[in-house]
Amino acid sequence: MSGYWDGRVALVTGAGSGIGRACAHALAEAGAKVHVVDINADAAARVADETGGWAHTADLADPAAVDALPADADILVNNAGFQHVAPLTEFPPDVFTRMHQVMVTAPFLLIRRVLPHMYAQGWGRIVNVSSVHGLRASAFKSAYVSAKHALEGLSKVAALEGAPHGVTSNCVSPGYVDTPLVRDQIADQAAAHGRPEDEILGEVLLGRAAIKRLISPAEVADAVRWLCGPSSGHITGISLPLDGGWTAA
Repeated sequence: MSGYWDGRVALVTGAGSGIGRACAHALAEAGAKVHVVDINADAAARVADETGGWAHTADLADPAAVDALPADADILVNNAGFQHVAPLTEFPPDVFTRMHQVMVTAPFLLIRRVLPHMYAQGWGRIVNVSSVHGLRASAFKSAYVSAKHALEGLSKVAALEGAPHGVTSNCVSPGYVDTPLVRDQIADQAAAHGRPEDEILGEVLLGRAAIKRLISPAEVADAVRWLCGPSSGHITGISLPLDGGWTAA
Protein backbone atom coordinates (compact mmCIF):
# COMPACT_ATOMS: atom_id res chain seq x y z
CA MET A 1 0.00 0.00 0.00
CA SER A 2 2.75 2.45 0.92
CA GLY A 3 4.41 2.01 -2.50
CA TYR A 4 1.21 3.05 -4.23
CA TRP A 5 1.27 6.43 -2.52
CA ASP A 6 5.02 7.08 -2.80
CA GLY A 7 5.65 10.29 -4.69
CA ARG A 8 1.97 11.20 -5.02
CA VAL A 9 1.24 14.91 -4.71
CA ALA A 10 -2.23 16.11 -3.74
CA LEU A 11 -3.83 19.53 -3.86
CA VAL A 12 -6.79 20.11 -1.52
CA THR A 13 -8.83 23.33 -1.53
CA GLY A 14 -10.58 24.65 1.54
CA ALA A 15 -8.11 22.55 3.51
CA GLY A 16 -7.75 24.86 6.49
CA SER A 17 -10.66 23.34 8.40
CA GLY A 18 -13.54 20.87 8.29
CA ILE A 19 -13.70 18.33 5.47
CA GLY A 20 -10.69 19.80 3.65
CA ARG A 21 -8.46 19.53 6.71
CA ALA A 22 -9.59 15.93 7.24
CA CYS A 23 -8.81 15.15 3.58
CA ALA A 24 -5.34 16.69 3.87
CA HIS A 25 -4.65 14.53 6.93
CA ALA A 26 -6.06 11.36 5.34
CA LEU A 27 -4.00 11.74 2.17
CA ALA A 28 -0.85 12.66 4.10
CA GLU A 29 -1.28 9.66 6.39
CA ALA A 30 -1.58 7.45 3.30
CA GLY A 31 1.77 8.77 2.08
CA ALA A 32 0.98 11.67 -0.26
CA LYS A 33 2.50 15.13 -0.02
CA VAL A 34 -0.26 17.74 0.20
CA HIS A 35 -0.66 21.29 -1.09
CA VAL A 36 -2.97 22.86 1.51
CA VAL A 37 -5.03 25.64 -0.08
CA ASP A 38 -7.25 27.97 1.94
CA ILE A 39 -8.39 31.59 1.97
CA ASN A 40 -7.25 31.78 5.60
CA ALA A 41 -3.45 32.00 5.63
CA ASP A 42 -3.08 30.99 9.28
CA ALA A 43 -5.32 27.95 8.85
CA ALA A 44 -3.47 26.84 5.72
CA ALA A 45 -0.12 27.18 7.47
CA ARG A 46 -1.33 25.27 10.50
CA VAL A 47 -2.64 22.31 8.48
CA ALA A 48 0.47 22.28 6.28
CA ASP A 49 2.55 22.08 9.45
CA GLU A 50 0.35 19.27 10.80
CA THR A 51 0.65 17.23 7.60
CA GLY A 52 4.15 18.07 6.44
CA GLY A 53 2.76 19.73 3.33
CA TRP A 54 2.86 23.14 1.65
CA ALA A 55 0.57 26.06 2.46
CA HIS A 56 -1.06 28.27 -0.18
CA THR A 57 -3.33 31.22 0.52
CA ALA A 58 -5.86 31.81 -2.25
CA ASP A 59 -9.24 33.41 -2.76
CA LEU A 60 -10.68 30.96 -5.27
CA ALA A 61 -13.17 33.54 -6.53
CA ASP A 62 -10.15 35.17 -8.20
CA PRO A 63 -9.01 33.30 -11.35
CA ALA A 64 -5.54 34.81 -10.98
CA ALA A 65 -5.21 33.16 -7.56
CA VAL A 66 -6.17 29.81 -9.09
CA ASP A 67 -3.59 30.28 -11.84
CA ALA A 68 -0.90 30.75 -9.19
CA LEU A 69 -1.50 27.31 -7.64
CA PRO A 70 0.68 24.29 -8.54
CA ALA A 71 -0.17 22.49 -11.78
CA ASP A 72 1.67 19.24 -11.06
CA ALA A 73 -0.82 17.63 -8.67
CA ASP A 74 -1.46 13.90 -9.11
CA ILE A 75 -4.57 14.15 -6.91
CA LEU A 76 -6.98 17.10 -6.89
CA VAL A 77 -9.63 17.47 -4.20
CA ASN A 78 -12.05 20.33 -4.92
CA ASN A 79 -13.55 21.02 -1.53
CA ALA A 80 -13.70 24.78 -0.92
CA GLY A 81 -17.14 26.28 -0.48
CA PHE A 82 -19.43 28.36 1.68
CA GLN A 83 -23.13 28.74 2.38
CA HIS A 84 -25.70 31.52 2.30
CA VAL A 85 -29.38 30.95 3.08
CA ALA A 86 -32.11 33.28 1.79
CA PRO A 87 -35.32 33.14 -0.27
CA LEU A 88 -34.85 33.48 -4.02
CA THR A 89 -36.56 36.89 -3.95
CA GLU A 90 -34.02 38.15 -1.40
CA PHE A 91 -30.88 36.26 -2.43
CA PRO A 92 -28.05 38.75 -3.13
CA PRO A 93 -26.87 38.37 -6.75
CA ASP A 94 -23.27 39.10 -5.79
CA VAL A 95 -23.29 36.27 -3.25
CA PHE A 96 -24.84 33.93 -5.83
CA THR A 97 -22.08 34.84 -8.30
CA ARG A 98 -19.28 34.46 -5.77
CA MET A 99 -20.55 31.06 -4.64
CA HIS A 100 -20.49 29.82 -8.23
CA GLN A 101 -17.01 31.28 -8.73
CA VAL A 102 -15.66 29.39 -5.70
CA MET A 103 -17.62 26.16 -6.11
CA VAL A 104 -17.88 25.75 -9.91
CA THR A 105 -15.51 28.04 -11.80
CA ALA A 106 -12.53 27.38 -9.52
CA PRO A 107 -12.90 23.57 -9.75
CA PHE A 108 -13.17 23.91 -13.55
CA LEU A 109 -10.01 26.03 -13.68
CA LEU A 110 -8.14 23.68 -11.35
CA ILE A 111 -9.16 20.58 -13.30
CA ARG A 112 -8.13 22.32 -16.50
CA ARG A 113 -4.83 23.29 -14.86
CA VAL A 114 -3.81 19.86 -13.55
CA LEU A 115 -5.05 17.62 -16.37
CA PRO A 116 -2.01 18.12 -18.66
CA HIS A 117 0.25 16.79 -15.88
CA MET A 118 -2.09 13.89 -15.16
CA TYR A 119 -2.44 13.06 -18.86
CA ALA A 120 1.34 13.16 -19.37
CA GLN A 121 1.94 10.58 -16.67
CA GLY A 122 -1.13 8.47 -17.49
CA TRP A 123 -2.58 8.69 -13.99
CA GLY A 124 -4.64 11.09 -11.94
CA ARG A 125 -7.41 11.28 -9.37
CA ILE A 126 -9.97 14.07 -9.14
CA VAL A 127 -12.41 14.06 -6.24
CA ASN A 128 -15.02 16.79 -6.02
CA VAL A 129 -16.59 17.29 -2.61
CA SER A 130 -20.20 17.84 -3.59
CA SER A 131 -23.17 17.41 -1.28
CA VAL A 132 -26.51 15.71 -1.01
CA HIS A 133 -27.58 19.11 -2.33
CA GLY A 134 -25.87 18.19 -5.58
CA LEU A 135 -28.51 15.46 -5.87
CA ARG A 136 -31.49 17.00 -4.06
CA ALA A 137 -32.75 20.51 -3.39
CA SER A 138 -33.70 22.43 -0.28
CA ALA A 139 -35.53 25.74 -0.12
CA PHE A 140 -33.57 28.96 0.43
CA LYS A 141 -30.27 27.52 -0.87
CA SER A 142 -30.47 28.48 -4.55
CA ALA A 143 -26.78 29.28 -4.99
CA TYR A 144 -25.45 26.28 -3.07
CA VAL A 145 -27.82 23.76 -4.67
CA SER A 146 -27.24 25.04 -8.21
CA ALA A 147 -23.46 25.18 -7.68
CA LYS A 148 -23.30 21.63 -6.34
CA HIS A 149 -25.47 20.35 -9.20
CA ALA A 150 -23.06 22.03 -11.63
CA LEU A 151 -20.08 20.47 -9.85
CA GLU A 152 -21.64 17.03 -10.24
CA GLY A 153 -21.97 17.59 -13.98
CA LEU A 154 -18.44 18.94 -14.31
CA SER A 155 -17.11 15.87 -12.51
CA LYS A 156 -18.85 13.55 -14.96
CA VAL A 157 -17.42 15.39 -17.98
CA ALA A 158 -13.92 15.14 -16.47
CA ALA A 159 -14.51 11.41 -15.95
CA LEU A 160 -15.40 10.86 -19.61
CA GLU A 161 -12.53 12.94 -20.96
CA GLY A 162 -9.99 11.64 -18.46
CA ALA A 163 -10.69 7.92 -18.80
CA PRO A 164 -8.46 7.31 -21.86
CA HIS A 165 -5.60 8.95 -19.94
CA GLY A 166 -5.84 7.00 -16.69
CA VAL A 167 -7.62 9.82 -14.85
CA THR A 168 -10.73 9.24 -12.75
CA SER A 169 -13.15 11.89 -11.53
CA ASN A 170 -15.78 11.34 -8.88
CA CYS A 171 -17.94 13.18 -6.38
CA VAL A 172 -18.50 12.44 -2.73
CA SER A 173 -21.88 13.84 -1.76
CA PRO A 174 -22.33 14.04 2.01
CA GLY A 175 -25.32 15.16 3.96
CA TYR A 176 -24.80 17.42 6.92
CA VAL A 177 -21.22 17.15 8.19
CA ASP A 178 -20.09 18.20 11.66
CA THR A 179 -18.17 21.29 10.56
CA PRO A 180 -18.14 24.92 11.79
CA LEU A 181 -20.25 25.86 8.75
CA VAL A 182 -23.02 23.45 9.76
CA ARG A 183 -22.79 24.27 13.47
CA ASP A 184 -23.22 27.94 12.57
CA GLN A 185 -26.32 27.06 10.53
CA ILE A 186 -27.80 25.22 13.51
CA ALA A 187 -27.14 28.16 15.83
CA ASP A 188 -28.55 30.68 13.34
CA GLN A 189 -31.74 28.68 12.77
CA ALA A 190 -32.20 28.08 16.49
CA ALA A 191 -31.93 31.81 17.14
CA ALA A 192 -34.22 32.70 14.23
CA HIS A 193 -36.94 30.24 15.28
CA GLY A 194 -36.53 30.50 19.03
CA ARG A 195 -35.97 26.75 19.37
CA PRO A 196 -33.24 24.64 21.01
CA GLU A 197 -30.33 23.65 18.80
CA ASP A 198 -30.95 19.91 19.30
CA GLU A 199 -34.48 20.31 17.88
CA ILE A 200 -33.14 22.15 14.84
CA LEU A 201 -30.56 19.41 14.33
CA GLY A 202 -32.99 16.49 14.64
CA GLU A 203 -36.09 17.91 12.98
CA VAL A 204 -34.72 20.31 10.37
CA LEU A 205 -31.23 19.30 9.30
CA LEU A 206 -31.61 15.56 9.83
CA GLY A 207 -35.34 15.36 9.20
CA ARG A 208 -34.93 13.55 5.85
CA ALA A 209 -32.04 11.30 6.89
CA ALA A 210 -32.54 7.77 8.20
CA ILE A 211 -29.40 7.94 10.36
CA LYS A 212 -29.94 10.76 12.82
CA ARG A 213 -26.44 12.07 13.36
CA LEU A 214 -24.05 14.45 11.69
CA ILE A 215 -21.34 12.88 9.55
CA SER A 216 -17.79 13.37 10.79
CA PRO A 217 -15.26 15.05 8.49
CA ALA A 218 -13.05 11.97 8.89
CA GLU A 219 -15.76 9.75 7.36
CA VAL A 220 -15.87 11.96 4.27
CA ALA A 221 -12.07 12.03 4.09
CA ASP A 222 -11.94 8.22 4.26
CA ALA A 223 -14.19 8.05 1.20
CA VAL A 224 -12.01 10.59 -0.62
CA ARG A 225 -8.86 8.61 0.17
CA TRP A 226 -10.51 5.38 -1.01
CA LEU A 227 -11.47 6.98 -4.33
CA CYS A 228 -7.81 7.94 -4.76
CA GLY A 229 -6.51 4.54 -3.67
CA PRO A 230 -5.51 1.29 -5.38
CA SER A 231 -8.93 -0.39 -5.11
CA SER A 232 -10.95 2.19 -7.03
CA GLY A 233 -9.21 2.58 -10.38
CA HIS A 234 -12.29 1.38 -12.27
CA ILE A 235 -14.63 3.80 -10.48
CA THR A 236 -15.24 7.05 -12.33
CA GLY A 237 -18.09 9.42 -13.02
CA ILE A 238 -19.99 8.51 -9.86
CA SER A 239 -21.57 10.43 -7.03
CA LEU A 240 -21.05 8.64 -3.73
CA PRO A 241 -23.76 9.73 -1.29
CA LEU A 242 -22.71 9.81 2.36
CA ASP A 243 -26.09 11.00 3.45
CA GLY A 244 -27.44 8.65 6.11
CA GLY A 245 -30.12 7.39 3.73
CA TRP A 246 -31.45 10.82 2.74
CA THR A 247 -31.56 10.02 -0.98
CA ALA A 248 -32.96 6.51 -0.38
CA ALA A 249 -36.34 7.86 0.71
